[in-house]
Amino acid sequence: MATLVELARSHTRLTTDDAVHLQRLAAAWGMLADLCFADLLLLAPVAGEEGHRFVVLAQVRPTTDQTLYRDDMVGTIVDEVERPLIARVWRIGEIGVGDAAVIGQTGERANVQAIPVRHGGKVVALLTREAATTTGRRLGELERVYFEIFDRFARMLYEGTFPFKGGALVPEESPRVGDGVLFLDTDSVVRYASPNAVSSLHRMGIHANAQGQRLSDVGLDDDAVRTAFAAAAPVTEELEWGDTSILLQVIPLLEDGTPNGALLLMRDVSELRRRDRMLLSKDATIREIHHRVKNNLQTIASLLRLQGRRLSSPEAKQALEESVRRIRSIALVHETLAYEAGNTVPFGEIIRPLVRVVEDGLISPDRHIRFVVEGDPGDLPAEVATPLAVVLTELLQNAVEHGFPDNGSGETREGWVTVRLVREDDEAVVDVVDNGVGLPPGFSPETASGLGLSIVRTLVQSELAGEITMKTDGGTRVHLRVPIANAPRVERQ
Repeated sequence: MATLVELARSHTRLTTDDAVHLQRLAAAWGMLADLCFADLLLLAPVAGEEGHRFVVLAQVRPTTDQTLYRDDMVGTIVDEVERPLIARVWRIGEIGVGDAAVIGQTGERANVQAIPVRHGGKVVALLTREAATTTGRRLGELERVYFEIFDRFARMLYEGTFPFKGGALVPEESPRVGDGVLFLDTDSVVRYASPNAVSSLHRMGIHANAQGQRLSDVGLDDDAVRTAFAAAAPVTEELEWGDTSILLQVIPLLEDGTPNGALLLMRDVSELRRRDRMLLSKDATIREIHHRVKNNLQTIASLLRLQGRRLSSPEAKQALEESVRRIRSIALVHETLAYEAGNTVPFGEIIRPLVRVVEDGLISPDRHIRFVVEGDPGDLPAEVATPLAVVLTELLQNAVEHGFPDNGSGETREGWVTVRLVREDDEAVVDVVDNGVGLPPGFSPETASGLGLSIVRTLVQSELAGEITMKTDGGTRVHLRVPIANAPRVERQ
């Protein structure tokens, strides 16, 4: 489905700034739909047919009442024959009210209020409030107050002071009208408190009748209200009383750009905060486990190094050194997980210290090898990062030992090994390339019996369900493709 900006670009003459303004409105207008108990449509004139045909750029349904539009209306074209009211309002630039057919439905009527949306001193769109025709039922106090507040916002749309500049009003967990409403005048006196707002106040230990009193007089901090009035912009604040957490959002109601009252939305987020604390505690526990695993692995590596010093057999010493490098590569992953939230690892931060581990253990005075790391596959799940780190350790070790063998001549060998990492769709693609002597004639990774390649083959093909190819290309080139379908796409600066 096309976005609001795409629809505006393809159907209208709206500028980019106008479209962004309407996008801010569409991000904030769920509150308006709830206040007027009605569907809201956002329409703009079709290019070349201004005042005659309009395209629906966005719609929102109320959570406080039933909807007139079960179908998606975005992208629908409406003409002045079907809706003469919106054509008239567009031409005169004034708020209009009338009776009209429900768009796309035969025989059903709606009460429609068309409100010009101003931006940059001109009308750029129309917002229509579409409600089922009433039977003369007398409105209750809550409905009367909510309609009054909606009319205040309608006036702000007409004046171009709503939506507020600087983006959407608040985050996803922001309070909605149904969570609780306090309607304030310019002196922070409560003109109306909805039943849910009264319940929130009770949970905060405030049992006095708030209506007709200042917030500060009933024991509620009004700093957020004063800040919102001073800035003529919404302010969000969270208040805590014991185990109770209440999220407040203060939205100033403007007249000619000056605050003249405010809408205060209240939401009890105590359960959300309790779950947040549980998640933080769980995350801290998991990170502590990774930290302890890392420490234990380092202890094992140290014990193996001590054991190696007591051995006289060169083969036994080499075997222990290789085991130490494998253990240290796994420890690097756990060390990173101990400092990262979640179960993913920024693999680019692992590969460089991993290369240093290999470099420290294998480079000697008669073997000068330069290591280069290129690219970054981003964040990988721990279940991918751990075996992949071991695989790279083995491949780097093989590249040095077999690509640049000691021929006993005493000559200094110089060369390079490059590790290239990239992310392609849902795969990590890794190349380990060197300028060494290349592979022996008839070599195949599938039949190689060395322990290092056996570990690589098992981890890549069995544990990671990946692919591995090796060939001589001015040296040796090892190519890996590892699926990471469950890894999140995280862009790092």
